Amino acid sequence: MSAAAIVSIVAVALLGTSAARAADRGAADAVPVGAFRIDRTEVTVARFEAFLQSVGRRSTAEREGGGYEWGAGWERRAGWTFRAPSGAAARADDPAAHVSWFEAAEFCAWAGGRLPSRDEWAEAAYVERRARPPAPFVAGRSYPYPTGDTAQGANLSGAGDRYERHAPAGATAAGVNGLHEMAGNLWEWLADAQGDDRLTAGGSWWYGAAQTQASGMQWKPARFFAVYVGFRCAYPPG
Repeated sequence: MSAAAIVSIVAVALLGTSAARAADRGAADAVPVGAFRIDRTEVTVARFEAFLQSVGRRSTAEREGGGYEWGAGWERRAGWTFRAPSGAAARADDPAAHVSWFEAAEFCAWAGGRLPSRDEWAEAAYVERRARPPAPFVAGRSYPYPTGDTAQGANLSGAGDRYERHAPAGATAAGVNGLHEMAGNLWEWLADAQGDDRLTAGGSWWYGAAQTQASGMQWKPARFFAVYVGFRCAYPPG
């Protein structure tokens, strides 16, 4: 049985809940984009903690002694988990990092959704679907960056923003479709698979503007968890 099939079975088991309970897990704040909804921000520490408590286990990074950061290759950082992404205690509204693709997929099922596909994520990030978006966004227009015509306002390396590393969820300006941190902050897991790898989108605080574009998406091992990688969920239309 494939890893994707296993996750699907787990998802069905975790999804044994009412729509109201799923909404209580954060889906109610999702933003409508065409035929689906997507989280307004990256999944937070508080939401991921609620999931772990509900299913009764610790995260993989916690069980294995810490997540990874790039140094002389990928290096494990002792104690670095979603609770302390860069060694210091996280805020409840910080984005949950050090989360594997499997954990992200399970969380989304628990919350009443799923990981977005490449096409869904790209539509939400680059195509303005609001009927009357605030200036400077224009309904129906496609943009090169999730922030609009430029990457200005995203939490990126060398961007001159006030965040040395990750920013709290919703801290940067709203971009296309009113979504936050689709550009920069943390790479986000997508549903698309290529063997044992899964696609990530949006770049992170460690990268520059090029990685925030659709052409900058990257494949990563599904079991990988690092300081730069988080996720958000997609949901059926509300």
